[in-house]
This record gives sequence, structure tokens and C-alpha cells, in this order.
Amino acid sequence: MIHVLSLSGGKDSTAAALWLREQGIEHVRVFMDTGWEHPDLYAHLEYLEHLLGPIVRLTPTLPDLPVDVLPEIEAIEALVGASPSAFVRWCVKKGMFPSRMRRWCTQQLKVFPFLAWCDKQDDDIVNIVGIRAEESAARAGLPEREPMNGAAHVEVWRPLLRWTEQQVIDIHTRHSVRPCPLYLRGAARVGCWPCIMSNKGELEMLGRDDLRVEAIRRLEALSSVMAARRDKPPVAMFQAPMPERA
Repeated sequence: MIHVLSLSGGKDSTAAALWLREQGIEHVRVFMDTGWEHPDLYAHLEYLEHLLGPIVRLTPTLPDLPVDVLPEIEAIEALVGASPSAFVRWCVKKGMFPSRMRRWCTQQLKVFPFLAWCDKQDDDIVNIVGIRAEESAARAGLPEREPMNGAAHVEVWRPLLRWTEQQVIDIHTRHSVRPCPLYLRGAARVGCWPCIMSNKGELEMLGRDDLRVEAIRRLEALSSVMAARRDKPPVAMFQAPMPERA
């Protein structure tokens, strides 16, 4: 049995890593790199690797793309600082962004590469995730342990499910581990920068990031070109809610 922690660099998954250390549970730490992360997160992962030990970086499979769009993709990737960027390339391939109703990003960029890695291991996997019930009603309904969908050899374990945010802060303090700088700048979550689920504070932060704003503008334009080739309308990363019917 191999214990594998999904480490995002956020406070909860870091707390899970520290708790596993306290319990003496040997584990592998894996990070799913979407190619759409904030530079501060990549720097924080290096800091955590120094403290915790090696972190396996998993990257998604990249799609085949028409040759004529590659120069613009590479220009966008230069703005993002990730080459290649799986997120950028899959948005262009699909001619669409993830949305609240179609959150294909999680499966395509995180679940699929993780399961591909699990399939290469010689034992069953216990996948540890730092999810807490108080974060949302949906998470409050999750069990502490369950089989992973579509993967009989993988069990999901959520040991922090009943933890409070204060317990997360306390274990960081106990081990003298500082949080990801993005929290100190006002972000509620770390990871994809920006996430389609960003709150107003995170969008305000984004407005001060000229390079990422320009990358989004160009990615919207290029993904809209690909959408038009399928007779679909232009696309945008952030979509306004549908108006109420009269």
C-alpha cells in the first residue's frame, strides 16, 4: 500500500503533509502542474520541498494542435511563464474555457495525470487529500474514506475532513512553516491563476497582474478562433450569470 498526498501548495494540503509526518506515515507527495499556476506558488513549492522532501511533479498529456496556432500559443506561454502550459493548450484545443457547469479542467489536468501515474505503481494507492468539511456544503457531505471513481486500486482518504481552519494554522505554527505568499496577498485559494471560481478579492489581485491579464486576453481571442472553426460563439474565461427571465 502506497500513501500518496496530493500537495497543491495550499494551506490544507500542507497541513496534511505535516500531520502525516507527525503520525509517522511515510508518503509520496505529488503536485499536479496545470501550467497555469502563479509564480509565487512555484516558489512556495520549492520552499516546501526543502522542508518536507521531494515532490513529484505530474504534468497532463498535451493535445495535438493545428500548426498555425502554435506561434500564438507559445507567445501566451511566454507571458504565463510555463512552456508548455497544459491549461493554455487544452483551452485552445477545446475552443472553450472551463466553467462552473463544465469544469473539465479538474479531470483533464489533475485527475487523468494522477491516475496515469497510479497505474504505473506496483501497489494499491491511498490518495490523501487535504479537504475540510467547513469549506463548503458539498465537502461537508463527503466521507473520510471512499474508493476513487473509476479506479478500484485507489482509495481516497481525507484525514483533515473535520479540522477547523485554526487547526490548520496551528500545525503550520507548530512546525514553523510559513503559508503560501498568495494568502498574505489576499487570495482565498492557491493553484490555478486565476481559477474560474475566483472571488472578487482574487479578481482584484488579477487586475494588478498585467502579464496574466494580457495572457488571458490573448487566450480568449485564440480560443474564440478555434470555437469559430466549429461554428461556436466567442468564449471568455469569466462568464456573467444568465439574466433572470421576466
